[in-house]
Amino acid sequence: MAKKRHPILIILVILGGIALFLGTTMVIVLKVIGPSSSLSFGDKIGVIPIEGTISNSDMIISQLVEFRKDKGIKAIILRINSPGGSVGPTQEIYREVRKTIKTKKVVVSMGEVAASGGYYIAAAANKIVANPGTITGSIGVIMNFVRFEDLFKKIGIDMEVLKSGEFKDIGSPHRKLTERDKELINALIGDIQRQFEEGVAKGRHLPVEEIQQIADGRIFSGAQAKELGLVDILGNFQDAIKIARNLAGIKGDAILVYPKKARLSLRDLLVENAAKLVSDVFQKMKTRMEYRWSGF
Repeated sequence: MAKKRHPILIILVILGGIALFLGTTMVIVLKVIGPSSSLSFGDKIGVIPIEGTISNSDMIISQLVEFRKDKGIKAIILRINSPGGSVGPTQEIYREVRKTIKTKKVVVSMGEVAASGGYYIAAAANKIVANPGTITGSIGVIMNFVRFEDLFKKIGIDMEVLKSGEFKDIGSPHRKLTERDKELINALIGDIQRQFEEGVAKGRHLPVEEIQQIADGRIFSGAQAKELGLVDILGNFQDAIKIARNLAGIKGDAILVYPKKARLSLRDLLVENAAKLVSDVFQKMKTRMEYRWSGF
């Protein structure tokens, strides 16, 4: 009889070993992938950070599309800490947020600064949460021109330009803007400004005339912005999570999923930071239309 039980015990031991191995493997996998992985179980909220000057929209848009398609992600939080940036990328992100709210709730959590283009993007979301002291607003357009005309004269450099039309070299660093140049550029700025005002009015469900009254580039605290209807709720990132859970109908806690980050070596990180620093210096000297607050 004991001989008959022996194979059964062996089978039970083997099954127990397999179960232990699988359980241990699962724990290790969950530890490695962490709560930011799309492989996590349970209801999830995607978190997309938007930080610094906005000069490119590709990565943020791809993250929005990825989270929008992921059926396990029930809502998305945009954590914005940005003074704004270039008009084109800002409008592209705004448009993608407007597409996303048709299928998933999007909540904005403002950090220290969410001004100009940073606010433009926020206006596209379902709800905006700001700290009372968040710097926001700055609804306006700015265009900077760098001139080297006097420097060229001092060092003996002369530039001669042949052009097909009067305005072909408008904004060039080697000459001053003429009055006709300024009229043309101001008309362009006015059109881009109108687009900003209409985008905010549409996103916030406010009359354009109401937005125009405060769209002179002035900045607001989060508390002031709430009084003006530019912000829905005063609170921090945890409050934004709670609001996103409620909007998505999530009961209990939710797992936060962040975009995957490529791992860089120390050398690559140093090279990347150095390149970014040099690029930022030249970008600031570059003439371009921006939804950007230039404070601080």
